[in-house]
Amino acid sequence: MLSLRLTRGARPSVLLRRSLVTVAAAGASFLLLSALGFASGHPADSQGAVGRLLWCLVPLAATVHLAVAVGRADPSTGPGPGFAAAGLGPARAALLAAVSMAAACALGGVLALLVFLSLRGDLGSWLDWAGSGAVGRQLGSGRPLPLAGTVTLLAVVPVLVGAACAAGLWPRQPRAGHQPPPRQPRGARRPVVPAPSTVVTGPVAPWPHRATSGLPWGIALTAAGLALQAYASGDAPPHPDALLAVPGRLGGNPPGVVGGWALAALGLVLAGPGLTHLCGRLLAVGRPGVLRLLAGRMLQQEAGLIGRPVGALCALAAAGYTVLKLYGRASGPSGAHAFGLLTGLGAALVTLCAAATTLTAVVEARSARERTTAALLRLGAPARLLRGAAALRATALLALLVPLVWVVAHLTAMPFHR
Repeated sequence: MLSLRLTRGARPSVLLRRSLVTVAAAGASFLLLSALGFASGHPADSQGAVGRLLWCLVPLAATVHLAVAVGRADPSTGPGPGFAAAGLGPARAALLAAVSMAAACALGGVLALLVFLSLRGDLGSWLDWAGSGAVGRQLGSGRPLPLAGTVTLLAVVPVLVGAACAAGLWPRQPRAGHQPPPRQPRGARRPVVPAPSTVVTGPVAPWPHRATSGLPWGIALTAAGLALQAYASGDAPPHPDALLAVPGRLGGNPPGVVGGWALAALGLVLAGPGLTHLCGRLLAVGRPGVLRLLAGRMLQQEAGLIGRPVGALCALAAAGYTVLKLYGRASGPSGAHAFGLLTGLGAALVTLCAAATTLTAVVEARSARERTTAALLRLGAPARLLRGAAALRATALLALLVPLVWVVAHLTAMPFHR
């Protein structure tokens, strides 16, 4: 009830982000139901059913990532004096955010079920073409759906989103470097505590960021993924009818190739915070001016917040470039090759989730530096300086990440060009 009241009083931007989570959950639930419908309509094609179910893992992971980012940026579930007075501490606030995101995903699951049953023709004849044609055959029209399997697949997205939000937003214990000073014995002189400054500007140099620890692991996973898919690709290019035409046709795509692509994408996501932090260090190297120093320090401080979404965008861009390059090679000069409907839906869903997650992280980072921005404006910094720093950060990230994505995409597609 509290989550519903908070939803009613939320701002339009917050409602828009929750609506995106609902749409993403509806898409992921529809893909899961489509795999179930194909399995019920084609009991002899177990490989195709398993392949469709495995294809749902990528949109499902993108949906969970988006829900966690939206739950973290939601101001209505954050700590505040009103929540503390009502007895909602950080732990209960995390649970409240998890319940809110799970409810939004449950609503998306209901919408997906209605659309799925309508396309199968199970809700009457208000659609003349429902249940007929290629769409009806792919969804298993005319075959009964198992009730237990339908309920289980509809519960997958809300349960995973709720668990991920609760785990990601659960309050952590302070690190060893931030422990409070030990209590002095009775009668001992208390240490002199300096008075807090009027303007909070933070340290001159940023603290070592935990985001850099994932850079070596990300590089190692990306290299391992590229090596695995190069070893498993063989000498022949993929078959035109098996190159992502329909989810689940793994006959032309060996599991080693798919596993190598997954490892490379995971490596880019893990390396995203480290690459963002490295970009900030390169901006502030040497004797920088005010503009470069401000842009570099902000990138270093926000690397842990925007790094993972930026890494996911890099993985998505590399995968899209690779698929388009292989698509043109496998389909001939004319390019007359149709992607499957469920493949297009999954790709669109992953793209939507990656873009929405990145924008949500940018908005959260902007809210996190509001005090710093206000302090700079009180000190007399012109607004043009802040806009220039934002443009310089974006330009530096593009200058570092675009060549990296191009190299990874070419290395991914290179074994198929032999």
